[in-house]
Amino acid sequence: MSSNAETGETTGTKDKDYNLIWYVEACLSNALRLETYIKDAEREQDTEVVELFRKAQSDSRKGAELGKQLLRNRLNG
Repeated sequence: MSSNAETGETTGTKDKDYNLIWYVEACLSNALRLETYIKDAEREQDTEVVELFRKAQSDSRKGAELGKQLLRNRLNG
């Protein structure tokens, strides 16, 4: 049974490394997107939604920081 999945041969980046890079980018992108959603909720004075989106934004930033640290460790190691 053969697999057509990319394993880094085409991109030059192993899947596990590419996945980690993608994860960091997704977390950062989500944090940016949530900023817009927070402003929308603030305009509507919906504090519950603002709090929810701020927590989600904080979680996204934390995920990005953890991913960046792991990338740094692997690239420097």
